[in-house]
Order: sequence, then structure tokens, then C-alpha cells
Amino acid sequence: MKKVILFFMLLLSVAGIDAQSLKVAPSFTMNTPDGKSIVLADYVKGHKAVLIDFWASWCVPCRKEGKNVKAIYADYHSKGFEVLSVSMDNDAAKWKKAIEEESYPWAQVSDLKAFKSPICKQYSIMAVPCLYLVDENLNVIAINLRGEALRNKIAEICK
Repeated sequence: MKKVILFFMLLLSVAGIDAQSLKVAPSFTMNTPDGKSIVLADYVKGHKAVLIDFWASWCVPCRKEGKNVKAIYADYHSKGFEVLSVSMDNDAAKWKKAIEEESYPWAQVSDLKAFKSPICKQYSIMAVPCLYLVDENLNVIAINLRGEALRNKIAEICK
């Protein structure tokens, strides 16, 4: 059992290194709940900072952090902050229900492949929530900032 735990910890630490070494976020195209395609490279244009929020409807910490992101969005959207949420769900009905319940005002996309999505490998996503803060050129500014740390970084960028 100890070997399994040690292996899992090693795997997580290696995944963290991969995520931390990502300097430019890979662009991707995914659909909104109503079928509209969003291309990340186009979505980020004209914004000082864009938070790519990898989440899932069933993830309690994701939904809790979503409330924090909503508050930051309300304060900084007009100053150049944007959000794109990428769902790691595989059930469209549960995904859409969560979006409605949380009243997220920004774009939501998913390929409904959950952790089998190719995006998981591109972004080294092994768990959610996973947050990437990027600029309009997809340069990675920060990874996995939450709460006040996220607010402070957005405040610094969107003066």
C-alpha cells in the first residue's frame, strides 16, 4: 500500500512540474452548451488577463472557487479580465444545470469527454479545479492561483 501511495505522490509531483513548465497555453476549440465554437486564441484577444477555469459540475471545490471568480469578474471584467470555463463533465444535462445554478456570466465550453479529453494532456490536468491565467498572447502568467492570491494578481494586471 505504501508503494502505491508513494507512486501516486510521485505521479502528482511530476504532473505539477509539467504544468508549471507550460509557458504558452495551447489553443483549442470547444463548443458552448448551445453548440457555438470558441477558439481560445481568438477568445483571449484584447484582454489583459484570461482565466481558463477547468472545472466540473460535480466538483464541490470547483463550484466554491467559482463564487470567488464571479466576485473577481464583477470587479475586473471592465478593466480587461475575462474567464473561459472548460468543463470536465461527460453529462451535458448536469453541466448545463450547474451553469444555470451558478449563473456564470462568462463563456462555458466542453467536449464532454471528461478526463479523456485531449485537453487534459495538453494542460497536464489530473484534477479539478485547475486554473490557468494567461495574457492575450496565451503566455501563461500563473497556474492554480485561488482566492485572494488570484484577486491580487488580477488587481495587479488590471490596474
